[in-house]
Amino acid sequence: MATDTATTTPRMTAEEFFAWANRPENADRRWELDNGRVVEMPSPGIRRGTVCWLVGLIIGQYLFRRGGGHAACNDSGLVVRRNPDTVRGPDLMVFLDAPRFEDLEPKYAERVPQLVVEVLSPDDRPNRTGRRIEQYQRRGIPLIWFIDPEDRTVAVYRAGEFNKVLDETEELTGNGVLPDFSCRVADLFALPGQPPAAPTA
Repeated sequence: MATDTATTTPRMTAEEFFAWANRPENADRRWELDNGRVVEMPSPGIRRGTVCWLVGLIIGQYLFRRGGGHAACNDSGLVVRRNPDTVRGPDLMVFLDAPRFEDLEPKYAERVPQLVVEVLSPDDRPNRTGRRIEQYQRRGIPLIWFIDPEDRTVAVYRAGEFNKVLDETEELTGNGVLPDFSCRVADLFALPGQPPAAPTA
């Protein structure tokens, strides 16, 4: 569960937060900035981390086939609000523009990604995930996936459309945002050489 450190740290800007989070004493922990306040995030378990790897692999293959764009993972920071600043760390962000490597932001992204992917932890709560979705949508992100490794589903949020939840029998597409992208939802939960397992009760 996220831990608010507001009692020990003052409100920060995104730039101040980047410097603070990268101090030696803070660098090995996961942080976000919420309305200028530092919040510590829980470390992912192996199951969640593996799903992050699988979705990153699938998206990476898509981008290389496409011949352009890039993704950022490992909770790379995304500024979703200013004054007060909020910096979220999505599990994956997908950008369809093609800057040179040397032109990529060394700190947090302010460009709007085409896709944000979040992989839920067992202790995630509806109010927390709902708030993040609202923040992403306000930032103008056109496509959002929330992946649930326990139920093996993907909740899809697309601007101007009804939200939908896809299970392992269905196909995940780019919804007009990622041209020509598609994969089976089951592929997000299948290790190499193994068929997808049935969801746990």
